[in-house]
Amino acid sequence: MTKKIIQYLERIEAERNIKILLACETGSRAWGFPSPDSDFDIRIIYVHTKDWYLSLNEKKDSIELMFENNDIDITGWDLRKSLRLLQKSNPPLLERIQSPIIYKCDKTFVADINKIAYSQYSRIATIHHYLSMAKKFLEELKQHDEFKLKKFFYALRSATACKWILEKEELPPIVFQEMIQGLEIDQQLIDRINELINLKATISESYMHSGEIELINFIETCINQANDKRNTLPSSHGTLEELDTFFLTTLS
Repeated sequence: MTKKIIQYLERIEAERNIKILLACETGSRAWGFPSPDSDFDIRIIYVHTKDWYLSLNEKKDSIELMFENNDIDITGWDLRKSLRLLQKSNPPLLERIQSPIIYKCDKTFVADINKIAYSQYSRIATIHHYLSMAKKFLEELKQHDEFKLKKFFYALRSATACKWILEKEELPPIVFQEMIQGLEIDQQLIDRINELINLKATISESYMHSGEIELINFIETCINQANDKRNTLPSSHGTLEELDTFFLTTLS
């Protein structure tokens, strides 16, 4: 599938006259808990030629495409839109620039945007995103005795990201196992998480699961702590000038 993905990326570049600065995997494959039938969620950051930006008209600054019977989802944001989102510490953007699965990239761009992401990082903005996600997925889990393991991991990862943001100054890592290994979590819970990751790697996304009271309690604890402490977290120390300079440098 990798070869097909790269071919589609090259076709998109040629047809739209853009340069892809980063094309990477996100979602469960990048998070580290895919199922055998998980889709390929490809996210891109791309740049147009200089002339494209010299217009009073607001042009479409995103791409949404599906291939291979919707198994390959390629969506992305233009460079300017990406940097505006970076200023807001947009978590999906912060995740994709850390992705361990890269199909195409400008290595200098990826290294530089990760440096800028740290200075622009707002812990309070980021925790609000993950807290909202954790609450949403936990509520879905509690509606029925059985639940999709996929949704369970969404709740677990979002809640753990909240714990990370409360306790550390670094960006929450995209790879879930890196996140749990970097936090003080009961070893029995970590062992059970790893067992579930191994299980998910063998079953389809339609598989229904039940139980996991200890981990659900952990999710609730993370949510409660985030609720109590989120407003004490700092905002970004980055500047718009820093992003402007990076934008112009990348265009040149």
